[in-house]
Amino acid sequence: MAGRIVIRREGSVAWITIAHDAKLNTLNPELMESFIAEVGSLAGEDGLRVAVLTGEGDRAFIGGADIGAMAAIADGDSATQFITLVHRCCDALRSLPIPVIARVNGWTLGAGLEVAASCDLRLAAETARFGMPEVRVGIPSVVEAALLPGLIGWGRARRLLLLGETIGAAEAFAWGLVEKVVPIDLLDTALAEWIGHLLAAGPQAVRNQKRLIRAWEDLPMREAIAAGIPAFAAAWEGDEPRRMMAAFLDRQRTPRG
Repeated sequence: MAGRIVIRREGSVAWITIAHDAKLNTLNPELMESFIAEVGSLAGEDGLRVAVLTGEGDRAFIGGADIGAMAAIADGDSATQFITLVHRCCDALRSLPIPVIARVNGWTLGAGLEVAASCDLRLAAETARFGMPEVRVGIPSVVEAALLPGLIGWGRARRLLLLGETIGAAEAFAWGLVEKVVPIDLLDTALAEWIGHLLAAGPQAVRNQKRLIRAWEDLPMREAIAAGIPAFAAAWEGDEPRRMMAAFLDRQRTPRG
């Protein structure tokens, strides 16, 4: 198989690397099947609290779907099978009960941008570049490209999807496509800060929050607001709120020297 998925666990953090640097970490069918299985296996690990997704090397996060594999598609059925794999990769990330941070270290194109959009947070190196060039090879951008208008607005989404332009990290940040941009040598420092914030929060609270955010995406506003009431009540089924609030109040009572 060209490329492999490497998963490394450090305590409660899972590091997922798409290791296909020779081909800019592009996604072929075998690699996508492996990705779906490996990421899906993390969902049942209760001790995990954060997942970080990145690409091997410094050149690319994910350079897109493998054009050679797409060029070999023979008919509509084969095309359906291929693009369904792309969707399942994205859905595997969105279905994880823990936050997923995209560590965007380089080129992020086509299916790669759809994967990045499927993560909960995106941290990019200044050298990263983003684009949806599918129309330039005769196909529309589909599946999780539908997430882009919610991130950057309809006009900017149309600019990426119709013009096939590539934009830099600074513009991606200004658009809201990524949440933070840093020099590449500070990428892991900034990542550690974000992980620290997530680990300082209540683990069940973070899982509940991700679940609620996902629900908000699919609900009309009135129903999205209403969905928060049972979500808040469910948080009290465990001891996390009481325990963490008691610790907070104890800190407030402790005199500061």
